[in-house]
Parts: sequence; C-alpha cells; structure tokens
Amino acid sequence: MKRVNIHEDIENTLVMLQHRLRETGDRPTILVVKDYGNLPLVTCYASELNQVFMHLLNNAIDAIEEGVGSGESIFYSLLPTPQIRIHTEVTDLNMVKIAIADNGPGIEESLRSRLFDPFFTTKPVGKGSGLGLSISYQIIVQKHRGNITCTSSVGKGGEFAIEIPIEQQER
Repeated sequence: MKRVNIHEDIENTLVMLQHRLRETGDRPTILVVKDYGNLPLVTCYASELNQVFMHLLNNAIDAIEEGVGSGESIFYSLLPTPQIRIHTEVTDLNMVKIAIADNGPGIEESLRSRLFDPFFTTKPVGKGSGLGLSISYQIIVQKHRGNITCTSSVGKGGEFAIEIPIEQQER
C-alpha cells in the first residue's frame, strides 16, 4: 500500500490503451474527455487499482465498439463521436470518486444487478471472461473498503463510479 497520484495512474493506463482508442476501419477515434478534480495523494494498492482502471476503460471501449455495430462508414456522421469521460473528485465523506462513462449502447436494467457476479458477461461468446468487473468489485470493496456502482440507460451509455477512502485504515 502506498500514496499515489490517481491522475498519473489513469494517464498511464490510457497510454497502455492508446492502441484501442485510435481510429479503426470500423469506427472513428474514441475521444477521452478528462474532467479531473483537485485530488490529494491517495493511500491504496496502486497496482490493483490500476487493474480496475484497465478493466473499466477496456469495457468502455468494448461498449463503444458494440454501439458502432456494423461500422459502415456512411453512418459515422449519424452517430455521436465515440467518447469516454473520466471525472474525479473528492466527496464529502473524505473519499475519492473516479467515474468512467461511455456513450455506448448502455446496459439493460435487468443485467445491471449481475454485472459484478463472477463469470457474468454481456459480451459475445469468446469476447469476455466475465471476471473483470468481479475482480474490480473485490479490489474496490474488499481491499479498499470502497464501493463501485454502475448507472446506465439503454441508448445513452453507461457509467461506472468507484469511491475509495483517501486514507486506508489499519487492518
């Protein structure tokens, strides 16, 4: 456990995912909008938290790619610009909140209650293991004593919000 700059860790994760954000034959470049608040250093398990960022950002990219569908370039002008928004802030409860939102197709309400279950996936067979969000849940809730939530509307994208304490209590 160590004190880290959350924004640096998010930036490092984005660098690792740069190849997935670039324009492809199926879709334009995914725009990443950063709405960073003024965060203090956060005491956390940095490598595990980075794993959560990687899972959430990969899932956002997958959702956007699913939303593009067939990828007919003639339809690009009709679709909103593919976008991931990252918002950070300190909450009233002395927690750091990191929200990662996409403008993909969204997640049906009937599926949202199962998102953090091991081996549950909304992706096609062979695309996802169903472990990313389950592992993220364990890292945030069990290791960091925080919480992770998902809000989504079909057709309007989804948002995953993580909240962890700025300082971890001794175990």
